[in-house]
Amino acid sequence: MKKIEVIIKPFKLDEVKDKLNEISVHGLTVTEVKGFGRQKGHTELYRGAEYVVDFLPKIKLDIIAPDDRVEEIVTAVIESAHTGRIGDGKIFVSPIEEVIRIRTGERGESAI
Repeated sequence: MKKIEVIIKPFKLDEVKDKLNEISVHGLTVTEVKGFGRQKGHTELYRGAEYVVDFLPKIKLDIIAPDDRVEEIVTAVIESAHTGRIGDGKIFVSPIEEVIRIRTGERGESAI
């Protein structure tokens, strides 16, 4: 099993979610986060004063998937989140040792 962590632009959330539904991804966690990468934020004007926005709003998706579905999920995210502009996001894939469904006590892939 793998954990797929995806950081995307907020306006791409619906498109990514719809694409994941199309390929039968049944569970994900969505978190509103802030951060920066190569974008390094930007400056804005507010009431005539310029200020720096260091951390940009992003959306983080967490998906736990069987090993054989990871590439399909990653491809779907890339296709649906891509704009071609800086700040499109990142995908991190990490191994998961164990998953336990609290309600039933199921373990492993059956608990996903």
